[in-house]
Amino acid sequence: MADRDELLSRLRIDPTERDSPAQGHNKSRAWFVTLAVLVLLLLGGALAYWKWHGQRLSVELATAVAASSAQGPSAILQASGYVTARRQATVSAQITGKLKEVLIEEGEHVKAGQILARLDDAALQTSVAQARAQLLAAQALEAQYQAQLTQARRDTQRSQDLIERNLVSRQSLESAQTQETTLGAQLQVQRKQIELAQAGLRGAQVQLDYCTVRAPFAGVIIAKAAQAGEIISPISAGGGFTRTGVGTIVDMDSLEIEVDVNEAYINRVASQQPAQALLDAYPNWNIPAHVIAIIPTADRNKATVKVRVALDQKDPRILPDMGVRVSFLDAGATAKKETAAVPSVLVPNTALVSGAAAGTGSGAGASSGAGAGSGAGSVVYVAEGDHVRAQAVVPGQVYADLRSVTGLTAGAQVVRVPPAQMRDGAKIVVAESGR
Repeated sequence: MADRDELLSRLRIDPTERDSPAQGHNKSRAWFVTLAVLVLLLLGGALAYWKWHGQRLSVELATAVAASSAQGPSAILQASGYVTARRQATVSAQITGKLKEVLIEEGEHVKAGQILARLDDAALQTSVAQARAQLLAAQALEAQYQAQLTQARRDTQRSQDLIERNLVSRQSLESAQTQETTLGAQLQVQRKQIELAQAGLRGAQVQLDYCTVRAPFAGVIIAKAAQAGEIISPISAGGGFTRTGVGTIVDMDSLEIEVDVNEAYINRVASQQPAQALLDAYPNWNIPAHVIAIIPTADRNKATVKVRVALDQKDPRILPDMGVRVSFLDAGATAKKETAAVPSVLVPNTALVSGAAAGTGSGAGASSGAGAGSGAGSVVYVAEGDHVRAQAVVPGQVYADLRSVTGLTAGAQVVRVPPAQMRDGAKIVVAESGR
């Protein structure tokens, strides 16, 4: 019994050594909280690493251009206007008729005299055939009169010989002479009838030629106004059922610029003055130009004077009615170099960001016009492979949408409009330009 009691005592569990249910639950919750914190820290670290090292910003790049090669003389005045065509025509037929063929499409290049359209010419073909037949009849009658006149002359000569031998009376000779004179007059009348028939044939042929619409000069079709089967007329008739033109053609070699200059500054503009044009569609393309003429009248409503500007370079990208800004240059002044030791380059105004904005991450779009314009602590983001480097620059003179800066080399690729979250070393991906 003593041995059994001893064995039973050994198998009993001491109540002091047993854990309570509450204590076990607390330990499990502590382990769960610790594990959750570790997971959140790992996720936060991975997200931060991806944000600052893996995210790529989509940007557009612009090339820094040497200011000396781009500008030359300094701009003394700027004005806005549009590209216009000096030679532009809406082509129509000279007669009213139904279109049988239209041989043009928008954007097509045509030569001078090229056929653009044809009208139904069945009735005019008949008129030409009738006029030609009248001419042939008049010519045949002329031949008849010519033969009769020849015979009358022989009869007159024969009568003259017989009179000399006293074989016929003088009355016979006079009758032969009268017949010869009459036939001569009829022949002259018939020849005039032939001229009249020829004129009628030419008129009918001209009317037939009016059925063919031709290009008055070489150019490009910018509008097609009619289709086959429609009625066309050189005058407005028949309400909305009659077209007044087949299409519009523009001579691209006659493109020029018209700008409105404030009359207070028109004294800065002169004929043949050098200028520089900047199309809204191609803001990085400076086109050399010069002043053609100043229109000698002012617009009292706008207080402006119209100035015609010629483009010294022709290019297919220049289209009528494009918006353009013109910088009138000071031809008499020598182009000043900003500094020989530190050459300047031109970059878009939007590429400049103030130093404070670049450091704190405020938007570049807001600071490019004001903060960067102060000239102190401005930077641009230079693309180097798949990342950018913040380059400090000193802003200079403004040329339309461009700005002269020092501290940057020509040919450098800069971010045109830096995003708000861009930083030094940020990774980028170059987007396709919308222009």
